[in-house]
Amino acid sequence: MKLSKKDRQTALQKTIEDNPFVTDDDLAKRFNVSVQTIRLDRMELSIPELRERIKSVAEQTFEDEVRSLPIDEVIGEIIDIELDNSAISIFDVKQEHVFQRNRIMRGHHLFAQANSLAVAVINDELALTASASITFSKPVQLGERVIAKAKVSNRDDYRTTVEVNSYVDQALVFKGSFDMYRSTEQLKEENI
Repeated sequence: MKLSKKDRQTALQKTIEDNPFVTDDDLAKRFNVSVQTIRLDRMELSIPELRERIKSVAEQTFEDEVRSLPIDEVIGEIIDIELDNSAISIFDVKQEHVFQRNRIMRGHHLFAQANSLAVAVINDELALTASASITFSKPVQLGERVIAKAKVSNRDDYRTTVEVNSYVDQALVFKGSFDMYRSTEQLKEENI
């Protein structure tokens, strides 16, 4: 049984409040309407699209947790983080991120996503990349979503090694090992 527009919109709003990561496709199936109807309902209710909801939730959730740089300076969107342990970010490849000739993502964007995630996972006021060993495994195309996963593999008082693997549809596209300086006091002592 189809709901009236008013009842559907009320239920839609509640569903998105309960799960901000629900897709328009899932909502359309749930309410037995077209994806376009869901989009129109969202517009009328001033509910942003999924990407904006993810970004908003991430900013609210992780803003106070990330210490080493402002959350808006992370390249990509952090969707999970446990300081000094692991982090995950997503990056949607758009026109401005690719070479116009072949629509392949520019490597510096992949590196920037991984490097900023390596910085963000550090539980310190300041973290700097001392060195990085990186490998580009496979080209990334316009329209693809890159999921970067960072894992702290070694840590002492002043250095942390962060391994970052980036994937598109579970295929490895980038691998990096980042040796990170940490500890504001140590950096001041060494004049770095």
